[in-house]
Amino acid sequence: MKKLIIATICLAFYPASEVFSQEKKQQKATDSIKKNIKIVESDTKEEKNRNVMLNAANNTGPRDVNIGLPSTVGGITIQENDLPVVYYFWPELPNRTWRQSKSLEKTGLLKIGEAAITTGDLGFAVNSYTKLGTDKLEIVGNLSGSSFGWMKGDLNVSGPLAKGWSYTMGVYANFDPNSFDLKFANYSDRTQIYRAGLTKKFNNGKGQISFLYKYANSASLTNYAVFRYKEGGKVEEYNDFKIGRDSYIVNDGTMKFKDIMTGETKFADMGGSDAASTSHTFDILGNYDLANDWKFNFSTRFRYAEASQLIAIPLGIFQASAADNFSYKSTGNAYAGNVNSMLGLYTDGIPTKTALSRFEIKKNVEKHKWRFGLLEYYYQVDDFTSSRSFFNQTVSANPDKLVRNTPGGTSNTDADGFYNYNVGGEYHNGFENKLSGYFSDNWTISDRFSLAYGVNLRYHKLKGDYYLTPRTPDLIFDPSQKTYFDNNWFHLGGSINAVYKVTKSAGILADFTYTEKNGQLESYSGAVAPNMAKTKSPLAAFGLYFNQEKFSLVSQATYLTRNNYQARLNLVNPSNASQSEVATVFYDIQTLGWTTDIVATPFKGFNLHYLITFQDPVYKNYDFSAFGNNYSYNDKNVLEVSKVLMEIDPSYTYGDFKVWASFRYFSKQYANLTNALYFAPRWETFGGVNYKINNHFDIGLTAVNFLNQTGAKGTINGAELITDASGYYDQLLVGSYIRPFTLEASLNFRF
Repeated sequence: MKKLIIATICLAFYPASEVFSQEKKQQKATDSIKKNIKIVESDTKEEKNRNVMLNAANNTGPRDVNIGLPSTVGGITIQENDLPVVYYFWPELPNRTWRQSKSLEKTGLLKIGEAAITTGDLGFAVNSYTKLGTDKLEIVGNLSGSSFGWMKGDLNVSGPLAKGWSYTMGVYANFDPNSFDLKFANYSDRTQIYRAGLTKKFNNGKGQISFLYKYANSASLTNYAVFRYKEGGKVEEYNDFKIGRDSYIVNDGTMKFKDIMTGETKFADMGGSDAASTSHTFDILGNYDLANDWKFNFSTRFRYAEASQLIAIPLGIFQASAADNFSYKSTGNAYAGNVNSMLGLYTDGIPTKTALSRFEIKKNVEKHKWRFGLLEYYYQVDDFTSSRSFFNQTVSANPDKLVRNTPGGTSNTDADGFYNYNVGGEYHNGFENKLSGYFSDNWTISDRFSLAYGVNLRYHKLKGDYYLTPRTPDLIFDPSQKTYFDNNWFHLGGSINAVYKVTKSAGILADFTYTEKNGQLESYSGAVAPNMAKTKSPLAAFGLYFNQEKFSLVSQATYLTRNNYQARLNLVNPSNASQSEVATVFYDIQTLGWTTDIVATPFKGFNLHYLITFQDPVYKNYDFSAFGNNYSYNDKNVLEVSKVLMEIDPSYTYGDFKVWASFRYFSKQYANLTNALYFAPRWETFGGVNYKINNHFDIGLTAVNFLNQTGAKGTINGAELITDASGYYDQLLVGSYIRPFTLEASLNFRF
């Protein structure tokens, strides 16, 4: 389920002019002191040339940057002021408290090695920094809209208060109907973020300290599409259902649950506050110049959030006849036709408390750049619950709820159309504490050879309670049956990067990154004791680079393994689509890859970025049982991860005009665990033009999916166990999709 949700974490619209202004050319050489020989920088912390702020899924957060692993792990972590915006992406998704905004001074993409050193975790990380108080009055803002009625206002004001004191204030408001028409709400994403802060510069000029506050209120809905699955991984529209244009969310937006702790019945409104998460974030950060050229940086965050999730996930589609006794819930009239069984999940305002700190000192000494850091992460969850229920809906745009009443039937619904309350429900409670120390050094050994390396040592404590109670229908937890856990682990992480210059323009690159983990509170949500064995993730890379004035290239091969994944699968019986089951699975992933990155500027004003990746991610040790059968998916291709990825980003600047485009290619993606079903290769396309009116205003027009490609992507819900694809040709399936053709306009202003 979390794999389905994390796919929704994508960009809050980032004007194209700003996207390309943040692009930097391929790593350039630094001047050698002795021989004026250039060498590729080994201590660069950020990844270049990646347009993570352009997203084809929606516009609520950065896209995932693929490293051959599923996006639920090794994907994108979002940081602000060197600390994660949320401790863990579930139940509070990062896009519920963070959006790309004018209230951010800078946004970049940390390399995998840098993330491993400073956080001990695997994957890229978007790192952003809040706009602090300024010595002069500054007003920056953005107004954006789209052809589907999206409206966004983003404003930040900063300036002086008194001697040494300054302020910053910001407001971000997003109202996005997306491209589909809901019947119960005007917007599929409603997000407001308010900021205020004070900055004090010390009289001795050696540093400053800032006090920042942020309030966020955000609710987002996830839509799906129904389509006919065709041979060759293609899809076609079903009847009048338009992929990406029609809503597949039940038309009254209401779901019914029984609280898994109390048994209390509640109707939850997907278009109201029941789907909204709120948070309060307090940051204290600053820097100070110590004696002997040591520099001190610090950042501390205190957060309180009430995280809500209200989600309907499609399962299997089946044909119902008059004998199945289905009727419309709204009218009571009999129904015969296609029926989609649905899973509803409700997390109702779960309180979470977080205290995060990062302290760092650094100094440059001759050929070394030393850095010593300390991290303290504390995270507490008070009785996380995910109450669940099942219902049936028609297979149509803005579907209707269905009620079923078959004499003696085992899958009957109640009068509101719901059944099997809390089958697969979740619970955990407790706290996590991570205390880490890290060290890094960028060492220029000679004019030809440089080394960047670092290590992270982490102590991780996990303590709380959970239930091993089977998740049977109408379950209500009995507090006397709690099971308690108290874990303590030590983890090692780190990275080493070497660059050797063979000639003035070419050289050799080598990287090795390693991280460890055992689990988190969320691992205890299910009805089985989690496998908390250590997860190890070694990543090795070797490659070449070539730099010239108008052309630069980096090409390298990678090898990555990761063990002990945990997943809870919402399975549908391939022999009976009306039967579902939840299975907890542990498995490993192995991937080989080869990436080539090119930046060329053949003539004035023109820039071309080209990136291509070949990879082969496969499952290992993937075995489980369901519906009385044993399943093994060893050496099957990883879901949703293409084996060939390509990006082509041309742009041309002439005077105050800039024209740009971005083309992304994804080879076929497997859509179920058996690899029997897959989606055909696809392109995602963006393009735009920007014009600088004067020093105060610029405008931009962006086209999303300007080739107007339609289709599905991701996984096919309810099809995890299918082994024969031929039986599904021309059958109705449900999945996610890329956005349809959309025009987005923006006005940026600054004073």
